[in-house]
Amino acid sequence: MIENPIAPVVLVTGGARRVGAELVRCLHEAGARVAVHYRHSRSEAEALVAALERLRPGSALALQADLLDCSCLPSLVESVVAHFGRLDGLVNNASSFFPTALGEIDETAWVDLIGSNLKAPLFLAQAAAPNLTASGGSIVNIVDIHAERPLKGYPLYCAAKAGLLGLTRALAQELAPRVRVNGVAPGAIEWPDDGQFPPPERERIVAHTLLGRVGSPSDIARTVRFLLFDAPYVTGQILSVDGGRSAHL
Repeated sequence: MIENPIAPVVLVTGGARRVGAELVRCLHEAGARVAVHYRHSRSEAEALVAALERLRPGSALALQADLLDCSCLPSLVESVVAHFGRLDGLVNNASSFFPTALGEIDETAWVDLIGSNLKAPLFLAQAAAPNLTASGGSIVNIVDIHAERPLKGYPLYCAAKAGLLGLTRALAQELAPRVRVNGVAPGAIEWPDDGQFPPPERERIVAHTLLGRVGSPSDIARTVRFLLFDAPYVTGQILSVDGGRSAHL
């Protein structure tokens, strides 16, 4: 089967693993062609793209880039457009996440956390804006419920996500009326794989979540799909997907 040349094209940053990979699979299942950005996870990205290509040849592409190097972001967008001929959606999913104790925050942590969570989404949106304007496209930023309700021990990460929340609303104004810009703020969806949250802390978080359980990557993916494809009158909004946790934090 030859891929539909007018199917929407979506670039997902950090799309090789975890929630990012589920985003890619969900959007592909909805009929989109997907550009899977990765930094270090080459084998995972290529395996994911290969699986999607078996389903629909010509529907997926893997692209490597270090998002902290803003000079490479225009070429990342150009590579997507050169391959697929258009760009209809951008999902700023890539994110660093680690604690920063006040008094020990250094320039390296600043560059990483602010760079991945705020600076890269801004400059990538700027690079993508002409193509998104041409297609009447959409941006979805993956924010965090802790952008508005900070998580103790993570002040720099929370500040970066708070900036992304504000940026989402600002870009919605700057790019209207042709491009919609929204955000999804996850709660407890998938625990970090580096042991940041030991079992007692996980239990405390779940106990404070109204639905009494952890969410799944598909909860985020379906919400992103909705905002990209099924919400033509929604822009400048942040939708929390957190099992009700932020309702009483």
